[in-house]
Amino acid sequence: MYLCGIIATGTNSKHQSFMNIKIFTILISSCLLLASCGNREKEQATQLLSEARAHFEEGALDAARADIDSIKKAFPNIVEARKEALKLHQEIELKAAQDELAKTDSLLQIANKELEALQKEVDNHKAALKATSEELTRLTRTRIWRDSIRTQFETLGAKIRYIHQKQEE
Repeated sequence: MYLCGIIATGTNSKHQSFMNIKIFTILISSCLLLASCGNREKEQATQLLSEARAHFEEGALDAARADIDSIKKAFPNIVEARKEALKLHQEIELKAAQDELAKTDSLLQIANKELEALQKEVDNHKAALKATSEELTRLTRTRIWRDSIRTQFETLGAKIRYIHQKQEE
């Protein structure tokens, strides 16, 4: 307010003119400094985003996630970089979920085969009235193990569908 009053008064004294020029120079310098900082921050955010993409392409998903977190924390006002980081984050999570789904699928097939074989054995022993409590307990535990793997498989499938839905939006 005081600065505006000084500039607006337009007094002719040499001291006032010198002060006005000095204030004007400080204001212009501040504006230029702020503008250059914004460009530097944008460049740094873009660099971090490039590093995150490179990590993603190399399969270093944790490093890519860390780079994206750095962008979110260090450059909250660089909207374009944050939008691109969000898209990349979705790709990272999709890739991680797909990798985990493939492992879970393999494990689920193993569990199904093991449960099927054990079920046949227990059924034969039941028919012959030779089934033991240990066999029945092992069958139950194998079924629980298989069911937990199936639940994980279904959850990962739902996560992948959700990510695909968000990517389309």
